[in-house]
Amino acid sequence: MKRMVRYKVKADRVEENERYIRQVYEELQKLAPPGLRYATFRLADGLSFMHIVTHDSEEHRQALLTLPAFKAFAAGVGERCEEPAVTVELTEIGSYGFFES
Repeated sequence: MKRMVRYKVKADRVEENERYIRQVYEELQKLAPPGLRYATFRLADGLSFMHIVTHDSEEHRQALLTLPAFKAFAAGVGERCEEPAVTVELTEIGSYGFFES
């Protein structure tokens, strides 16, 4: 399953949002859950973020969702947003090295 989540944060909350995201990646680096690939990007406007996640099973997805750092990030993301998160399922047409572990 592949998903993309996009949202725009308030200008005064960008650093806070990035701090939460970095904490998620710190936990992921320590735990190294299998079957999960995850990437986050800040877009050119400096306020919008895009997260791309792919996982082999629901169990692998839960490895991300149950991380304490991810729970902390998700708990306040709505308050940080100027534009709410939009989640879309992605159907891969092709890629090169993008989703390889």
